Amino acid sequence: MPKKLPQRDPIAAYTRSVTAARLVGVGECACGEARPEALIRNSNPLICHACKRKKQGKTTFDDHHVAGESNSPDTVPIPVNDHRAELSVAQYDWPKQTLENPGGSPLLAGAAGIRGYVDTNLYLIRKFILPNAALLEKLDAYLMREFGPEWWTNPKFQQLLEPECRIVNSPR
Repeated sequence: MPKKLPQRDPIAAYTRSVTAARLVGVGECACGEARPEALIRNSNPLICHACKRKKQGKTTFDDHHVAGESNSPDTVPIPVNDHRAELSVAQYDWPKQTLENPGGSPLLAGAAGIRGYVDTNLYLIRKFILPNAALLEKLDAYLMREFGPEWWTNPKFQQLLEPECRIVNSPR
């Protein structure tokens, strides 16, 4: 699965990325955040938006307008650094008319909803689903080393595998 959708205008996306990096400079926040869009320009030491908000006792979440603010007032809470470095950046790649929708076209609002859903869904897949798949794969490799290639047949594990979760027709 690709990490991101193909960009409509890769040159503009590259220009935005380089500009963000140039404005922030080289480095990372003490927490390890290094995405330029998540770092605060002219901060010394370099700090990300989430760490700054934590220090101020503020929320580290932003209300993300999935379809763009011009198209819908509906929002979902997203960690501020991810909002700035991933989802807002993804919206910059949308057609300008769709994102801004100056005339309030319901068709452009619908297009924005679709684009926003896809961007948000890919973000959630990368953030929550794929790491779990990698964890399960590592766990399987560990269990194979410790208990053999058919570890799930070991009586120790039978109690963990509920009838609806049992592995059926597993390769032998």
